[in-house]
Amino acid sequence: ILFNGIKPKPINENGFQANFFAKENIKNKTAVVLIGGGQWGDYWSQEIANKGMVGISLPYIGKEGLPNLPEEIDLEYFESALNWLRNQKSVDPEKIIVMGASRNAELALIIASIFPDMVSGVIAYAPSSVSWSNTVLPYNSNQLKASWKYNGIDIPYLPMTKISGNGTDKIKMLDYWESGLSKIDSTHKSHIGVELIKGPILLFSGVNDKVWPSAKMADMIENRLKNNNFKYNFKNIKYENAGHSISTNPKQLSDVRIGKITIDGKDYEYEFGGTAEGDLNAKKDAYLQVFEYLLNIKND
Repeated sequence: ILFNGIKPKPINENGFQANFFAKENIKNKTAVVLIGGGQWGDYWSQEIANKGMVGISLPYIGKEGLPNLPEEIDLEYFESALNWLRNQKSVDPEKIIVMGASRNAELALIIASIFPDMVSGVIAYAPSSVSWSNTVLPYNSNQLKASWKYNGIDIPYLPMTKISGNGTDKIKMLDYWESGLSKIDSTHKSHIGVELIKGPILLFSGVNDKVWPSAKMADMIENRLKNNNFKYNFKNIKYENAGHSISTNPKQLSDVRIGKITIDGKDYEYEFGGTAEGDLNAKKDAYLQVFEYLLNIKND
């Protein structure tokens, strides 16, 4: 098969690692930072570059030279990447967007709120409205820590005890997150300061997300923005019959409906929620929404 896409340029200097996707000789274009990188980040960066913009797939854990676990992650890492990106001829420094899914959507919203003068907008799939402690992931260390830090200071988080197993081989993930959210009010410090973001925000969630309450948290984000008279464009798009896996390749029907998680040495299954068809419809629509959003950024 002839490869007609854009080959990534690996970046491993300036304090970060990434795959950089851009057509030759373009100048001053909108750039999208795919928080978390990996196959997902490379897929989206490629799509974005094919449309004449710049995509950068940015992992921050799990590779040589990067932390193993998503706990106490220094936001300086992302600041370095943003600074580098701003100085590329291909990039318009006034049009840098961050995009993430699930915990990486949480992180994308945090990055945009901490660096509002470097980020011009956020696209968040299955977002979180709060910053969670490291202990929400069973494979993280048992000691309670912040997931994210900046200048040596913890980003305020919602402290959680680790998810516990049960007598069956299935686990309901949703209950765990819901119980955490039920313990805080709207003034709790763990809420992400989304009102500080200087640019349009696009949220996607599946109404039937069974991994975490993304549609509910998207509404919490919307309420916070409204209460703070957010002056940029904002869309909170919720898809019926769709679950947690709505950020993956929209050209592929996902047969994977069940995830696996190990808790205290025992394996459990959990549902992603939604239907394969519901997810596919959501993914196709969201894809169009993403590029409409990016087009508007270009024309602002």
